[in-house]
Amino acid sequence: MTTMKHTLTMLVQDKPGLLNRVTSMIRRRNFNIDSIAVGASAVEGFSRMVLVVDGATTAVEQVRKQLDKIIGVVKITDITDSDVVARELALVKVEASPETRSEIIQLTNIFRGNMLDVTPDSIIIEVTGDEDKVNAMIELLKGFGVIEVARTGRVAMTRGVLGPLKKPGQEKPKAKRIKKAASRKEEPPVS
Repeated sequence: MTTMKHTLTMLVQDKPGLLNRVTSMIRRRNFNIDSIAVGASAVEGFSRMVLVVDGATTAVEQVRKQLDKIIGVVKITDITDSDVVARELALVKVEASPETRSEIIQLTNIFRGNMLDVTPDSIIIEVTGDEDKVNAMIELLKGFGVIEVARTGRVAMTRGVLGPLKKPGQEKPKAKRIKKAASRKEEPPVS
C-alpha cells in the first residue's frame, strides 16, 4: 500500500477547541500532520483549515469521513487530485557578511523573494511559492549559513468557481444559510 500527501480543506465554525478536536482525531488514527493552516474564511464566524497528511488514499478517506462527523465541521474535501493553487511562505534568517550580501540579494531576486530585514550581520528573506520552490531556496541559502527558518503550512484552493466545497453534481453550501445559522448560534447546515 503506497502512501502520498493528501491536502484536505475544511470549512469549520470559528469556535474554541475545534482545532484540538480535529488534530486529536487525526492523532488517534495514527496520522502525522505534515502541515496545518487555519484562518478566517469568506463567511464571518467560520474558518478555513488546510491540512496536509501523509497516508494511503483509503485510510485518508476514512479520516476524512471521521472529521466530517465532528460538530463544528461544516464541510471537508480532499483536493489532492483537483486542479489547485497551493502556496507556502517561509521567513529565512541568513548570515550576511559584506562579502556575501550581494550574492544573497541576487539569489533572493532570482526566487522573487523579499528582503524584510537587513542588519550588519544578517538578512531576513521572505519566499513564497510551492513546496519545491521554498525548499530549493532554503537549501541554497544553507550555503551562506541559515540562522533560523519560520515556515507556514500549505494553503490551497481549487481553481475556478466550483471551489473546494463543491464538486460537479454536488450542491454548494449556502452562504446565507451558514450566516443565518451563525447568527442564531446553531449548527450550520451541511450542504
